[in-house]
Amino acid sequence: MITHLVFFNMLPEAEGASGADNARKLVDQLKKLPGKIPEIVELEAGLDFSKSPASYEVGLLTKFRTKEDLETYRVHPDHQKVVSFVQATTSDRAVVDYET
Repeated sequence: MITHLVFFNMLPEAEGASGADNARKLVDQLKKLPGKIPEIVELEAGLDFSKSPASYEVGLLTKFRTKEDLETYRVHPDHQKVVSFVQATTSDRAVVDYET
């Protein structure tokens, strides 16, 4: 099983909305992906509530059967739409991919 973790921090304002609004929009967009990309085995996305200095604002966990399925997800047009939103609204992100 392949696990793909991504953490996002939002710009204070982008695309005519606040960072908090864009964080909610991002979570909504991410949660719609399993219905569009069959390679996704599991997807969880949510907003951080701890607000610690080490926290990111949005967290994403996705699972795939194979590395090839992860690559299919990465280039899928519906994922690329979310990537465009991420590029326009986030200040930084961290990614970890691992196999179990």
